Amino acid sequence: MCLRTRIDENRCMHTYLTNIDLLPLNTLALPGRAARYLRVTEAKQLADSALCERHRFVLGSGSNLVLSGDFDGLILHMAITGRELAGEDADAWYVRAGAGENWNEFVDWTLTQGWPGLENLSLIPGTVGAAPIQNIGAYGLEIAERFHSLAACDMNTGRIVRLDRSACRFGYRDSVFKQEGWYLDGRYAITEVTFRLPKVWQSLTRYADVAAELEAQGILTANARQIAAAVIAVRQRKLPDPQQIPNVGSFFHNPVVDSATADRLQSAHPGLPLYPQNESRVKLAAGWLIEQAGWKGKNLGPVGMYEKQALVLVNRGGATGADVATLMQAIQRDVRMKFGVELTPEPIFL
Repeated sequence: MCLRTRIDENRCMHTYLTNIDLLPLNTLALPGRAARYLRVTEAKQLADSALCERHRFVLGSGSNLVLSGDFDGLILHMAITGRELAGEDADAWYVRAGAGENWNEFVDWTLTQGWPGLENLSLIPGTVGAAPIQNIGAYGLEIAERFHSLAACDMNTGRIVRLDRSACRFGYRDSVFKQEGWYLDGRYAITEVTFRLPKVWQSLTRYADVAAELEAQGILTANARQIAAAVIAVRQRKLPDPQQIPNVGSFFHNPVVDSATADRLQSAHPGLPLYPQNESRVKLAAGWLIEQAGWKGKNLGPVGMYEKQALVLVNRGGATGADVATLMQAIQRDVRMKFGVELTPEPIFL
């Protein structure tokens, strides 16, 4: 790597690293290099560099990223830290964290402070700043339910903007950042997120895996810390550690279909799990569909679907972004042919 000072037509000056290896910065361990790179530890760096580079991408922990190859632009590697109680009222605590904070460590910290509410999202990889982009969720809870607001740098102007819950337009694994393409084109770089954690806490243990784990431990009425431990135990059994087997967690969204389609599919495939979302929409289990299509534990070249969880695509060693795309398309084709259902990938392709 080397240092490079870039000056553009706006007379903006900033120093970047150049020709940076991105393989250790994405959890699928895919090869690629960045033409320019900046580690962001304070919001001012974003404002200073906003007008210097139009081709950019905001990188967190790389745990939701498929790197297709080299990136001929600027990687803004988010590393803004800090966490605090921003305020409270009669109903909730408002907890703020820097976008570069490790998500699981942040969840653990909130529980240690006595502020429950995020325990079902324990051990999800990634950073705090990435959480609202994907509207991460697990075991009956989504970020949208605990989200209050965020601050982000508008990279087209260098100004800090604030978005509340309605402005983020959350959906299933979705937000305005993905809907408007703001994440992929680097338009907004989230700098901090504030969460609303209700003081009247209710446990969420209806998911079978979590309930079974608590029962196995002899816990009848679980507190938030016990639920977090159960979630972590379940995730560790089902999902590989990216440090040992490179992966990005769940690779496909659980598809949501209309009730008539769900009834037809379950009639033809009685074992199909269904999760009603409302009166007219039903969520299907993508992992079950993939397993029934014959892909659980099956490899295609240097990539494959994990033998303990068919929803997880893993790098067996030496894979490229093209290898990942080939396997993804093969699975989509087979699930489409067997069930008539389209699978959509969760990670961002860069």
